[in-house]
Amino acid sequence: MTKLRVGLLFGGCSGEHEVSISSARAIAKALSSGQNASKYEILPFYIQKDGCWLAGKVPQQVLESGKPLQLPNSASDPQSNSNSSQLSVTDTQSLSRWQSPSQVGEVEVWFPILHGPNGEDGTIQGLLTLMQVPFVGSGVLGSALGMDKIAMKMAFAQAGLPQVKYKVVNRSQIWSNPCIFPKLCDEIEATLDYPCFVKPANLGSSVGIAKVRSRQELEAALDNAASYDRRIIIEAGVVARELECAVLGNDQPKASVVGEITYKSDFYDYETKYTEGKADLVIPAPVPDIVTRQIQEMALQAFAAVDAAGLARVDFFYVKATGEVLINEINTLPGFTATSMYPLLWDRSGVSFPELVDQLIQLAVERYSSPEVME
Repeated sequence: MTKLRVGLLFGGCSGEHEVSISSARAIAKALSSGQNASKYEILPFYIQKDGCWLAGKVPQQVLESGKPLQLPNSASDPQSNSNSSQLSVTDTQSLSRWQSPSQVGEVEVWFPILHGPNGEDGTIQGLLTLMQVPFVGSGVLGSALGMDKIAMKMAFAQAGLPQVKYKVVNRSQIWSNPCIFPKLCDEIEATLDYPCFVKPANLGSSVGIAKVRSRQELEAALDNAASYDRRIIIEAGVVARELECAVLGNDQPKASVVGEITYKSDFYDYETKYTEGKADLVIPAPVPDIVTRQIQEMALQAFAAVDAAGLARVDFFYVKATGEVLINEINTLPGFTATSMYPLLWDRSGVSFPELVDQLIQLAVERYSSPEVME
């Protein structure tokens, strides 16, 4: 039996570089276990933090170590030294940023596991589409809508999905003259009140997000968010439980059991999300059956609203006091480690991690074979 050559693409130019490596390690392990070992051949491709693509022994070393490649100019960065693989500089200089390794031509299906900007925002999906090779996950449109919080909310609103109140501003309004900025803050306070959340529109993993309770905190949070992105969204705070549902499929997707995230910090920020012991995942979530069914239905509606494909995790607020379920966001390329919510939700739904990886590859091939993709 001829093995299907899977291009495992990880790393990337984003703040979620290390998370991508962890996800890729888990996927590589799943592809090398059980029946998958006889079906798939892994071709790992590592994108450095500076954008250079590497194939061959270097990506394999990064997968084995679980640490990023140390770039030649990062020696002065103490954190980089402590968290990076000690690989030879010559290995990192074989290609320029605009070249791709020759092994790219051997890939029969891509499994991109690049989180955050330049990975799940439609950029890499556009490149893979031009290669005319199947790839796991959403296409350009679904990925872009899933990454941009403002466009995402517009798509959700069009689909009739309930959300928290929000207001959109841009960097020029924030970094304007002293007469305009106070009026902008007045409008935000009048529309949303406190507490509220200030978020860059196009960053993942809670980067640049702040919970604010006063005018002073609002001004500081807006200034900080504007340093990350040109477009900023401010959302009303809500007292609610945070529930999540996983979706798997293409045109006829299925929804998993519902899970809950619990934590003791003020909100689910970057530190809480990625520090062991800061948050707990409860699967299945202890909520009424009617709430579970509503979340599953809304997850499928959200999946269709952004034209997602393959996989997505959809996050919700459940306001227990009123019984309301509000959609928060969709993540079209969620974390994929053995302890990440997406694979755990499917594991509790009867789909093991290796089976999940296998199904995603088959869904990629299926989607590529459809008439609209072939044209």
